[in-house]
Amino acid sequence: MDFTLPQERLFSRKCRLFLYLVALGAVLIVTAALLPPHVPGHIPIFVVTTLGKYLCYAILALSVDLLWGYLGILTLGHCAFFALGGYAMGMYLALQGAGDGLPEFMSFLNYTELPWYWYGGHSLVATMLLIVAVPGALALVFGLMTFHSRVSGVYLSIITQALTYGLMLAFFLNELGLGGNNGLTGFKTIAGFDLSSDSTRLTLFALIALALMGSFLVIRYVLISRLGRVIIAVRDAEARTRFIGYRVENVKLMVFVLSAMIAGVAGALYVPMVGIINPGEFSPLNSIEIIICVALGGRGHLYGAILGAILVHVAKTWFTQVLPDYWLFALGGLFVVVTVFMPQGVLGLLPQLKAKLKLPLAVGGAA
Repeated sequence: MDFTLPQERLFSRKCRLFLYLVALGAVLIVTAALLPPHVPGHIPIFVVTTLGKYLCYAILALSVDLLWGYLGILTLGHCAFFALGGYAMGMYLALQGAGDGLPEFMSFLNYTELPWYWYGGHSLVATMLLIVAVPGALALVFGLMTFHSRVSGVYLSIITQALTYGLMLAFFLNELGLGGNNGLTGFKTIAGFDLSSDSTRLTLFALIALALMGSFLVIRYVLISRLGRVIIAVRDAEARTRFIGYRVENVKLMVFVLSAMIAGVAGALYVPMVGIINPGEFSPLNSIEIIICVALGGRGHLYGAILGAILVHVAKTWFTQVLPDYWLFALGGLFVVVTVFMPQGVLGLLPQLKAKLKLPLAVGGAA
């Protein structure tokens, strides 16, 4: 598959256009939601919440595209970092709702005090640090064990899937003190604001849009830097890159940790929008779903990851409402179609379409 490096300038024309479109779209959606219900063009708040979820998945897809599309590491367990970020935010929201007491599920399970790993959850600043630190620390430990052992290819993919599956089983345990099967829910406030109010939800949506733009710029900055050139070199010629003196394992580790941190941010923003976080978010199926999102949009193109995430989850929303029993079949069929007919994704079709449209003109001119 042919990949092209981003342009040298951080704010290229395409980049500026993308940022303008996201910002303009967010402003229009918030404005439409603020209109009175009887005014044409009004958007219900539940639609804004759904769109916010799509953007969270888009941030997650960006992190996967950095790792898979540019570094060449296929991860089947990236939702582990998404869920860890979500649990860090969920702990903060649960303590906000409990006030000076214990969360409701702890009282039910006869806890007399908070477990030590809950202490940072009282502070929003500490929570924001944990959102990136916990996924980043797990990625660091996991990367040190795998990359420095030179585990790669399908073996690495299977290990990442085993990681998220193992975490899912662990978080189902009531003894862990994180809600067990039910997870964390019943959130009421965030930073003192009513989480159920329309104004809070619109503010959260705007923050998610800003986070999407920020994540895009961070990844793009890495890719246009010297490190970005090394990342591409590792993907295309790992042995040669190692031969000329680069520590390939360290490059993989840095990118893996950064990708995990961005996934943690996506999970943290996702939780207040949906109002719950449970072990199901660790499911390997969720990670595979994100892989399909990136493949559909076009891996190795940051814009493609965002587009694919939105398209897949729009389809998922429709299927789960109209044909809930057939969503997994549709997802599997979509994966087959992308693999066989669109190996470069939706964005990869555009150059082919341009070439086909120009071909008749060239033939006519020659005649």
